[in-house]
Amino acid sequence: MAYKVLVVDDSSFFRRRVSDILNSDPKLEVIDVATNGKEAVEKAKQINPDVITMDIEMPVLNGIDAVRQIMSDSPTAILMFSSLTHEGAKATLDALDAGALDFLPKKFNEIAKNSEDAGSLLRGRVLELAGKSRTLKRGAARRSVRPLSESTLSTSKSGLKRSTSALKSRASVTEETRTSATKLTATKLRKSSGKKYSLLAIGTSTGGPVALQKILTQLPKDFPLPIVMIQHMPAAFTSAFSNRLDSLCQISVKEAQDGDLLKPGHAYLAPGGMQMLIDGTENAAKLRVMEDNSSRVAYKPSVDISFGSAAKVYGGDVLAVILTGMGADGREGSRMLKKKGATIWAQDEASSVVYGMPQAVAAAGISELALPLEEVAATILKELDHG
Repeated sequence: MAYKVLVVDDSSFFRRRVSDILNSDPKLEVIDVATNGKEAVEKAKQINPDVITMDIEMPVLNGIDAVRQIMSDSPTAILMFSSLTHEGAKATLDALDAGALDFLPKKFNEIAKNSEDAGSLLRGRVLELAGKSRTLKRGAARRSVRPLSESTLSTSKSGLKRSTSALKSRASVTEETRTSATKLTATKLRKSSGKKYSLLAIGTSTGGPVALQKILTQLPKDFPLPIVMIQHMPAAFTSAFSNRLDSLCQISVKEAQDGDLLKPGHAYLAPGGMQMLIDGTENAAKLRVMEDNSSRVAYKPSVDISFGSAAKVYGGDVLAVILTGMGADGREGSRMLKKKGATIWAQDEASSVVYGMPQAVAAAGISELALPLEEVAATILKELDHG
């Protein structure tokens, strides 16, 4: 049976285009469309779709408010469409806060080589999210679902309390990988290993904005390490995202710039569309941010490239964490770090929006510990014997 999709957009042309692309896959069926957020909320209840594609700017009720109502009344996996602008980025981050699971630029052909690749990209994203609604709906039957802004409290620089939460979902894995992940998840870090660290490195993709916000808002101002973060995200988004994190966190967060010196208590987000490498020496490390026109590297920024450079500069003195995300970016970079003696952890399957990147390092036997998202920050602090 095909997954059911509701397409929401005030443009008849875009509704038709998205519907045609999705219906070309026998595993997907667009069963209805909506022209504004109010219709989307009503139809989400009536037809119970597996996935909703949602525009942000719409009449009557905008996409952000529609997401918030849908996640409260009838939780569903939602893919947002956004413009590749600073304002579009801010709105998309608000939609993710409200409960949307993923996003694509509205002109999604802009991040694909051609129209065929653009169609494949859209279908792939929708299929990846399609199984998530069942988990969301099962969870809603057991408890009320609250948007991100109404759950776990954390203290921002301004003294305001902001909340973070992650939508839990499960991807299918082989029995062998499932068993391995279960064993890892059952392992608890009871006390610090006593290992010396000079860098915290985090790689993530789908679901990463919510996950990073959840973790970073729990770190104290005097966090003892520099942090590098590689999040798959368009160029227009990383500046807005780093600014948002900086306003919420006690540590300092910025979009990385070429030549930045790595300082404790500072987090550096790799710019979208660029590669971020670590250069220099362990005691005087700095960032190189460079363009990458190579067709050999699928991700820009790439977790593998950043982690690989960290292995050369810091050797084994790195604590690396692979969070939720599609694909396997980060596996080879983590392997390089592991060979130098670094510590590799992965987010567990249950708390990942997409258990692709964490699964890749777990299945390869690279990660030593699998953690629920809500325990990542506390476990980092415990390992560092800080606080």
